[in-house]
Amino acid sequence: MDAAMEPIVSLLNTVYWQPWAAIMSSDPWTSNLVMAILLMLKLVFGGWVVAKGGRSPLWALVMLINGADILAMWLYAYIRWPFVDRKPAEAVAVDAATD
Repeated sequence: MDAAMEPIVSLLNTVYWQPWAAIMSSDPWTSNLVMAILLMLKLVFGGWVVAKGGRSPLWALVMLINGADILAMWLYAYIRWPFVDRKPAEAVAVDAATD
């Protein structure tokens, strides 16, 4: 291993343990496929959560920016959710005479 890569590898081992090494040691095609699937899942589920909160699913694109994704999730946790904050529907009384 190159001496310049030693600090980077030790940092990755400390932060991410060993799974990253298994992904990066395989074929480039396989590692790119795995990373693309993970990014797609991140965007799909991020868009679903953002849409559930009443915002445009395109805000999930923020999840592609390192650092901004954590800040966006933290801020999004404290916004008003229309689905949760709305008033409950009033009960409708059924009149037997109208049937």
